[in-house]
Amino acid sequence: MKKIIFTLTIMAIVFSANAQKKAVTENGEEVLLYKDGTWKYSEPSEEEEKKEIPTNTKKYDKPDGASFLLKSNKAKVGFWIDSKKWTFKKAENNKDAEYELQLKKGDLYAMIISEKVEIQLESLRDIAVDNGKSVAPDLEVVKEEYRTVNGQKVLCIKMNGSMQGIKIAYFGYYYSNSEGTVQFVTYTSQNLANEYEEVAENLLNGITKIDN
Repeated sequence: MKKIIFTLTIMAIVFSANAQKKAVTENGEEVLLYKDGTWKYSEPSEEEEKKEIPTNTKKYDKPDGASFLLKSNKAKVGFWIDSKKWTFKKAENNKDAEYELQLKKGDLYAMIISEKVEIQLESLRDIAVDNGKSVAPDLEVVKEEYRTVNGQKVLCIKMNGSMQGIKIAYFGYYYSNSEGTVQFVTYTSQNLANEYEEVAENLLNGITKIDN
């Protein structure tokens, strides 16, 4: 079970900003080109234009048990980890990721993807969803909101999608500033999502800006 979930998610979770390219048609319309040869118009639909992402006024802080600071080498961002609950290592199976994490007792995983470029959160959201749909066509956003986590604005997104009959739930924080961009995403099977929601959120709440 663990190996199957992890392998499929490696394919679905690579929401790199470099995974798609923009082009202009002969009529002047901007489109997005994907590696698999597919494309789509880059303009949002009327439904997407009308939809506003809400802001959660609650303030989120790192949990008390998170005492180890894992630092990104690409962005000035760190991640407070409870090492009693989580194992972590440099990413081996995903060239776009910086770190891979796994809950010691359970089928919950996480991945940290860091880039040195700044990307607006709204654009980062669209990139994540569009790239996810390229490998999981039924991917849908079930919840999204802005949050303040350790004093920084992040975009919280929950998504569900399936690959080869396996239903996967994603719960992640997306953060960007002038010094880099981070996608901090947890994932598990959909039937375990509610069971692991609090554990996943506690992990995600360890994201923090660092000055050196």
